[in-house]
Amino acid sequence: MNITLDTERLRLRQWHISDLPLFTQLNADPRVMQYFPKILNFQESNALAEKFKSLIQQNGWGFWAAELKKDRTFIGFVGLHYQPSQFEFSPCVEIGWRLAYQFWNKGYATEAANACLAFAFDQLELESIVAFTTVGNHASERVMQRLGMHYVQNFMHPALKSSHPLAEHILYQITRAEFQTEKSQRII
Repeated sequence: MNITLDTERLRLRQWHISDLPLFTQLNADPRVMQYFPKILNFQESNALAEKFKSLIQQNGWGFWAAELKKDRTFIGFVGLHYQPSQFEFSPCVEIGWRLAYQFWNKGYATEAANACLAFAFDQLELESIVAFTTVGNHASERVMQRLGMHYVQNFMHPALKSSHPLAEHILYQITRAEFQTEKSQRII
């Protein structure tokens, strides 16, 4: 069963074929891909979307396609991804996002990620969620902080050579208890 998450302004859902051209544009935008090793071509972008779609089919959840509720415009992806063994802190579930540039600085990543955290802790009953990005990606780090996540450590991404300029990453985490405390403080 594929799970869909709704927020006030967004819907996180399974991927559609109509998302692929917009996802290709997003992955070819140097501004969006600034903190990734390279921009993606059409085939690489489609393969990534297919991987995300397949994982959602298997698990019911994953990196969902994100769309605006008001007009169903595809804006990128937000969601959860299981990392069984890649990192020194694996196994873990990461939360991540990638939005088209024109949708930055509107609170969409934080809004959608909050819904993902609620799903992870309330429905999946996970104990903690991590997020990471390369050192210097201050916009993503601010989203992590707005989500109530806390800095854990710096680490070298195992998929990149240690000499690569994006190899050093920062790791953030939030536990279920911390999220519940954050949520109750927002309500008060």
